[in-house]
Amino acid sequence: PPKGKGPQGKRITLKMAKNSVRVLFNGRRRLELSKMGIAIFPKCLLELADVEEIDLSRNMLRKIPNIIEKFQNLVWLDLHSNQIDELPPEIGTLKNLTFLNLCNNKLTTKGLPDELTQLRNLRTLNLGLNCLETIPTTLGSLKELIELGLFDNSLTIIPKSVKKLPKIERMNVKRNPLPEFAKEEEPIDTVKRVESLYLVEKKDLCPICLQTCQGERSELHKLENMTPGPSDKPSFPLLTTPNSTARDNQEEWRMK
Repeated sequence: PPKGKGPQGKRITLKMAKNSVRVLFNGRRRLELSKMGIAIFPKCLLELADVEEIDLSRNMLRKIPNIIEKFQNLVWLDLHSNQIDELPPEIGTLKNLTFLNLCNNKLTTKGLPDELTQLRNLRTLNLGLNCLETIPTTLGSLKELIELGLFDNSLTIIPKSVKKLPKIERMNVKRNPLPEFAKEEEPIDTVKRVESLYLVEKKDLCPICLQTCQGERSELHKLENMTPGPSDKPSFPLLTTPNSTARDNQEEWRMK
């Protein structure tokens, strides 16, 4: 393919890839290829298949090839903000993976392979901002999951197996057409309505009822006699109303 950006995206050479490896404070090596205009997974990365982390976020990737299985040391894989519509079954071979970010892609339910559930060490999985209508109940087998992002999809149900993940601490399901978000709670009527009102004289009340009524009446009088506090509304006593000239010329100064 021609150098620079073209139909194939930016061409990444082995030298460029080697220069993009960073050693993190914890000793892991991260291949940082974010925002590089990459449209096709560079095969030269196979030369660096022993890295522990790969950042390919914010590119133009549509497919993740099956050669991803060569990266057996991967612990952390960030693919957010690409054009990915499906994952290869080989993703399930990355047994050491603890972090997988697939947010803001074009993944459909069909594009999630069953093998995804083989990532038994996964702690963070972000599937937010995709095109998912359902999620596999088998995701409930990811027993180490602590954080799961499902926001901004088309989900109408979250499987019980996923809701009951043993270690889950954060599950973001916002902006999905889930039934529990469809109906807002009806406002509670705090005013007690009475169908009938009965009037009695003091002499007909027992001492306890009379005491209760008098207590409530005195509370009501206290509220009536309270002076209202200063209003929070700003007051502009010196502001005059626009004169006729201002009104006639308002189109000249009114902000469009």
